[in-house]
Amino acid sequence: MYTHIITPAQFSALTQTIIFDCRHDLMRPEWGKARYEAAHIPFATFASLDDSLSGSKTGRNGRHPLPDKAVFIQWLAAKGVKQTTQIVCYDQLEGMYAARLWWMCRWAGFANVTVLEGGYKAWLAAGGAITNAVHAPEAQPAVNLPALEQVLTADQVLANIANPRFALVDARAPERYRGEVEPMDAVAGHIPQALNRVYKNNLNADSTFKNDLAQQWESVRHAANGLPLAHQCGSGVTACHNILSQHIAGLVQASDASMLYAGSWSEWCSDATRPVAKGA
Repeated sequence: MYTHIITPAQFSALTQTIIFDCRHDLMRPEWGKARYEAAHIPFATFASLDDSLSGSKTGRNGRHPLPDKAVFIQWLAAKGVKQTTQIVCYDQLEGMYAARLWWMCRWAGFANVTVLEGGYKAWLAAGGAITNAVHAPEAQPAVNLPALEQVLTADQVLANIANPRFALVDARAPERYRGEVEPMDAVAGHIPQALNRVYKNNLNADSTFKNDLAQQWESVRHAANGLPLAHQCGSGVTACHNILSQHIAGLVQASDASMLYAGSWSEWCSDATRPVAKGA
């Protein structure tokens, strides 16, 4: 079974998989579904970031709040997922949306989930087949499993500022972290004491994962003074890419080593009483 990343060649050799097309564009929310309907990897079903991989928004819980876990588990079951299923997630290129579903599957207790390295573009480049036929998977009974990933609340992140128990890593672009620009949220800046490591540092130019991830993350851990790492971004999506890269590097040895503040900056800045930092 594959639990982190899979190449197009490895993927093409698999049988009995559940495949999710996670293509998305934050600025064009309908783009992913339209691309799926035009062409996709055979037997893939579409996983909408806004509808299937997010819950209801209140204006105070971020742009992509996690859905109720029981609802998400039921959604997986309806798509044919069993405890022993090999799940493969892909998006258009970098893996940021596929990593969100990868993390959510682990949050729901499913370990056999992997991300297609290089995404749909790499699949096409490798000569992979495509179709526009919509796959209707056979529904399975829902199963409740122990979570393999941990979630942090805004209150836990706030308490951590005064009494650090973990180091928060912000996956957003440096200029957003510094508060110089903010294209998505109402307030610019970052959570005080958060470190910045943009998720794109995980990738080579062809969107495959780098070979030196272990060294990169050891450098981050050094800056964090050895504290366990927790992750956030703008809305809990690209932070999952950083968590995936830690797993690829073999650095997740304890359950608290890959904590996610799922609400992330979009939730944090919705409350004016929470502190905001700017600059490097």
